Amino acid sequence: MKRRGLIARLTGDKRGVSAVEFALLAPVIIFFYFGLAEFCQGFMAQKRMGHVSAMVADLVAQEEAVTAANLDDFFQIGRLIMKPFSATPLQQRVSSVTQTAGVAKVTWSRGNGGMTKRPLNEVVVLPAGLVVDGESIIVAEVSYDYDSPVDYMLPKVTKFSHMYYLRPRTVDSVTCANC
Repeated sequence: MKRRGLIARLTGDKRGVSAVEFALLAPVIIFFYFGLAEFCQGFMAQKRMGHVSAMVADLVAQEEAVTAANLDDFFQIGRLIMKPFSATPLQQRVSSVTQTAGVAKVTWSRGNGGMTKRPLNEVVVLPAGLVVDGESIIVAEVSYDYDSPVDYMLPKVTKFSHMYYLRPRTVDSVTCANC
């Protein structure tokens, strides 16, 4: 019986190759899995925040006149849309902006969740061609500070923000007496 050398035996032995490959690849695969899961959570929070801005603008644009209480109810609906994410970092503001002589100014505004209302007659820069003189538009602004529950890939707070513009549907300009 001939004895093979230790090196010859080890190089010829294929047992355990799968275990070594798994040990090398597993950390990378697990890293990608958790990273993708965390990215998807952040993306879902951003999409929900965008839906909040669209919904608030849409609810206001459907009305002929609103009150501060109506707007607070709309903001509360926006907070519900953020579920299952925390609504605490959600900041919302809705404003009516009218353009006169090429300058868009705030007619009324209301804020919620730490975002203050815009001052009356504040000049607002709107996207080019959005409105013409004499037209009014509803501007909904939303900001959300997303803090990942895992803090694996996104260890810091990520700030999402969105603005949504809608024309009033039933009147030329939505009014708010107590805003």
